[in-house]
Amino acid sequence: MKRSRINDIIAESDDFMRTFGFVMPPFAYWSPDEFKARKDIARNVIEARCGWDITDYGVGKFDTMGLFLFTLRNGRLADLQRGGGMCYAEKLLISKQDQLSPMHTHVLKAEDIINRGGATLVIELFGSDAQGQFAEDQGGTVFCDGIQRDFAPGEKLQLAPGESVTLMPGDWHAFWGEGGDVLIGEVSTVNDDETDNIFREPIGRFANVDEDVDPVHLLVSDYRTWLG
Repeated sequence: MKRSRINDIIAESDDFMRTFGFVMPPFAYWSPDEFKARKDIARNVIEARCGWDITDYGVGKFDTMGLFLFTLRNGRLADLQRGGGMCYAEKLLISKQDQLSPMHTHVLKAEDIINRGGATLVIELFGSDAQGQFAEDQGGTVFCDGIQRDFAPGEKLQLAPGESVTLMPGDWHAFWGEGGDVLIGEVSTVNDDETDNIFREPIGRFANVDEDVDPVHLLVSDYRTWLG
């Protein structure tokens, strides 16, 4: 993805979130130079990989397969492993109309996916086989707003604003906006986007960035390069 396109998506997404009353924390608006100057006091933000995250999954077709994310807070894997402490994470996402977030599951992360506003969020579901692999003939059980719901393989949940689904490790899912763009909330256990996303197809989690212009704000995938 071109950096100029990423800069535009950040600005457009910020405007979209604000229409629903969501405002990002102050560090979201730091310039790269401000982030460098404050990296010692922002160590927790950097290590937890909180911040802007724009991906086309390395495919180069963001409008048809991509996702906007902002990680607001993220716990520590060590706390999760010992069963106490900061074991949770929270994100805001934007799924644009007919923009696919491809079929995937997680090994550790359980998550609530919440339609925070906009159009309908469609989530396609499959279960896993005994080894945890994608199973095209396997359904399962999820909870929608706390209410148990059995799903058939390939069933498509339609979540209106205010509705949610709880997904557990092994619940394979893909999603997109239907009828318009959707603001999504994600509340989960500790989030590790580098190792805990298992895609059905051999694609990447992060975009490959073409630095045609300077970044206005850093992505979480920039932290290692820009901030050491």
